[in-house]
Amino acid sequence: MSTIKTQDGTQIYYKDWGTGKPVLFSHGWPLDADMWDSQMNFLAERGYRAIAFDRRGFGRSDQPWNGYNYDTFASDINDLIEALDLKDVTLVGFSMGGGDVARYIGNYGTSRVAALVLLGAVTPVFGKIGDYSQGVDLSTFDGIRDGLRKDRAQFISDFAAPFYGTNAGQTVSEGVLTQTLNIALLASLKGTIDCVTAFSETDFRGDLQKVDVPALVIHGSNDQVVPFESTGKVAAEIISNAELKVYDNAPHGFAVTHQDQLNDDLLAFLKSL
Repeated sequence: MSTIKTQDGTQIYYKDWGTGKPVLFSHGWPLDADMWDSQMNFLAERGYRAIAFDRRGFGRSDQPWNGYNYDTFASDINDLIEALDLKDVTLVGFSMGGGDVARYIGNYGTSRVAALVLLGAVTPVFGKIGDYSQGVDLSTFDGIRDGLRKDRAQFISDFAAPFYGTNAGQTVSEGVLTQTLNIALLASLKGTIDCVTAFSETDFRGDLQKVDVPALVIHGSNDQVVPFESTGKVAAEIISNAELKVYDNAPHGFAVTHQDQLNDDLLAFLKSL
């Protein structure tokens, strides 16, 4: 297995497919790098180098007790980019992973970055914190943490319906639902719980203001998890010259439900750079 050691000694797993201009994928909660297999394979077959990692606490990476905050996640990404000596990398972040790549730019700049892609991301602010009154009420996240502590397996199983929009007309296979649950249950329970606090209470507005590379923001109009109006729409307004694509009626998990559309849009964006 390909791994790197981060500054605090945490071992991070990554997969590295293909050759060409690098594209680094940061996964959502509570998934791991495998959520990107379709996108990675598609791009690697078309002359790109696709890299995805398991966030600390998730998938095949170590499960430290601490470090589930965005400055540490950004530091982990920086360690990976430096270990692989990536240059002109396009950073792609889904859901909470959009926060990782935004904070990476906020803390480390864009000297190694060619472009940024935010997919159904929690940026600029997910929860109702400080002056961000349009955010999701923090009691929602209390409920998520409680559900995880009581019966994580069932909570994650139930979470698939709003995640993939199967309660709103979308269809995904039994295989996808099984894989989603299997991936989620690999993760550290502590990391899974702590990430809920991190993604709901972190303000990325300052990070987005530092984005000085081409940016693509994609969001589903029917995202029941990360509402478009208070996240993707606002992120696209904060980032100068960002391109915004809204997938009509798409759910949060549109990398599965709108796989071909996303793959085509990613390729077109990469070709435009």
